Amino acid sequence: MVNSRSVADAAQSGPSSPATPPELAEAPGYLARRLHQAYLASWVRHVDSTLTGPQFAVLNTVYRQPGHDQGSLASSVSLDRSTMADVVRRLEERGLVERKSDPRDGRRKLLFLTPKGEKTFRAANRRARELDERLLAGKTAAERASLIALLSELAEHWESIAPVS
Repeated sequence: MVNSRSVADAAQSGPSSPATPPELAEAPGYLARRLHQAYLASWVRHVDSTLTGPQFAVLNTVYRQPGHDQGSLASSVSLDRSTMADVVRRLEERGLVERKSDPRDGRRKLLFLTPKGEKTFRAANRRARELDERLLAGKTAAERASLIALLSELAEHWESIAPVS
């Protein structure tokens, strides 16, 4: 079906961007994608242009809880096992994490930050917290807590609909 708006009408309105249709503007997935896109651009500009969000999440978790295997860490950072394996491989190639054999089970590899990894994490974490402050500027502590609670609730609900495996 062709839209009733004519080519002549479209040409008269000029090259401006069309308005976002209301059904998009009110769709949670569309808004989540907009937030994600804006966040990624902010991350690259203000935190780190080479360290991805998933890589940062893994560094953060290994920094705070060293000595776990990548399989058990995957669920704590909401990554599927194959993505987790790729993230850890890239971090290892950059010299940020190292895998050590579990003394109780040599087949199991435990993750630890290298000194370079710790330094990288600390610097990125400081910038990430500064970015969080910029992103939430103008929001009260109560509004921030409410937003985080709602986002966490939505994440859990959406993951229950399509679990990360």
